[in-house]
Amino acid sequence: MRPAANVRANGLAEVAISAGVVNDAIDEALAAVAPRLRALRQQREWTLATLASETGISVSTLSRLEAGRRRPNLELLLPIARAYGVPLDDLLGSAHTDDPRVQALPFTRHGMVFQPLTRRPDGLQAYRLTIPAGSQRPTPEPQTHEGYEWLYVLSGRLRLVLGDHDLVMRAGEAAEFDTRVPHWFHRAGSQAVELISLFGPQGERMHVRARVRPTSA
Repeated sequence: MRPAANVRANGLAEVAISAGVVNDAIDEALAAVAPRLRALRQQREWTLATLASETGISVSTLSRLEAGRRRPNLELLLPIARAYGVPLDDLLGSAHTDDPRVQALPFTRHGMVFQPLTRRPDGLQAYRLTIPAGSQRPTPEPQTHEGYEWLYVLSGRLRLVLGDHDLVMRAGEAAEFDTRVPHWFHRAGSQAVELISLFGPQGERMHVRARVRPTSA
């Protein structure tokens, strides 16, 4: 083969190798989307049916996306990002700019407004919660799930039902607990409550102890 032909052949081989590397990187990035989607839904305690109603995407498609059996595309990811109130980059794991500000949109769940204070959908999550004022006294409905949670009351009075404990927390008080223990919290009276919630995977603990007072009889 003539030298010029050798040069062309080598160039084509390099292009093919480069294309293969790029495709591998894309496949790796897309494969990482599935666990992020699952983590976001679990953090919000949404069912697949809830997410389907919010996005218009079928339950079966969402299930395949979370299992990594469906290749994600913008047509699917954009409505999911809007439903969760997070940037598309959070689903794709793209690198953020050097702007450290968290700009995730708030969302409402169980009548509470959640303002995300962290970007990533996995690992430790932080939220500023606002429980609006109201005259109706909520009925405790304790739930359990995997994880560990910390609460810090910014303003108002928060009622925390944890296992056999029924407590009222005031501004400046904190609590931590294993979320496998039945738990529930809401405002203690009619006034609004603001608090910070940190939620982490099972096994993570913060060494802050609560100073709490039992509910008055």
